[in-house]
Amino acid sequence: MKIDTAMVLAAGLGTRLRPITDTMPKPLVPIAGKPMIDYVLNALAEAGVEEAVVNVHHLADQMEAHLARRARPRVQISDERESLLDSGGGLVRGMKLLPRQPLFVMNADLFWVGEKKDEPSNLSRLAGFFEPERMDIAMLVVRNEDTTGHNGKLDFSLGEDGRLSRYKDGLPRPVVYAGAFVLAPELLDDAPDGPFGLNASFDKAIAAGRLFGLELSGHWITVGTPDAIAPAEAAVARFAASGG
Repeated sequence: MKIDTAMVLAAGLGTRLRPITDTMPKPLVPIAGKPMIDYVLNALAEAGVEEAVVNVHHLADQMEAHLARRARPRVQISDERESLLDSGGGLVRGMKLLPRQPLFVMNADLFWVGEKKDEPSNLSRLAGFFEPERMDIAMLVVRNEDTTGHNGKLDFSLGEDGRLSRYKDGLPRPVVYAGAFVLAPELLDDAPDGPFGLNASFDKAIAAGRLFGLELSGHWITVGTPDAIAPAEAAVARFAASGG
């Protein structure tokens, strides 16, 4: 399926990354010389996304100035300076700036390296995997052993048919949410006004049997605290040296 729009969730405070985030929004923190949000936006551009909405709150002027320099994808700003709307509320507001069609949703501070250059990218694979007739969400997931910076928490169990369920001890194929999914906008038609978290929407899709997962190719990186920067940069360098 062709998906050419996206919402990037970038409005968080980044409190665990202080003192760095006292003067810089978390998505602009550089890892191996590149702001984290640029890894995300570059992946979207490579997958054919033409237009992306990015929500802003903390040090929003810095975010807007940085994003204004991008040509692809085109970036619109969803302004949350006055009040944070959490992941779900921010997504609902940002989607109003886009056509009503399936879109990518990504976190601005989670990214991956090591995709095979002779194969479709993770986002291109995810778009091809998404089937709106039977899916509300197609989510990119990753094995815990293919992560750097993660706390070890297991989010879902990946069924043989691709469906996701909440992970419980002993369930097979445990995976971690990789911060990217394709969304059928109808899932949020009855979403509450104001702030809410996306976990409620994930659970709604699970209850309907319409949350599916696709395993990430490569290596996934999250940077939650200042001491996670060095391991993240080492992982980027390792995969760059191997051609990934």
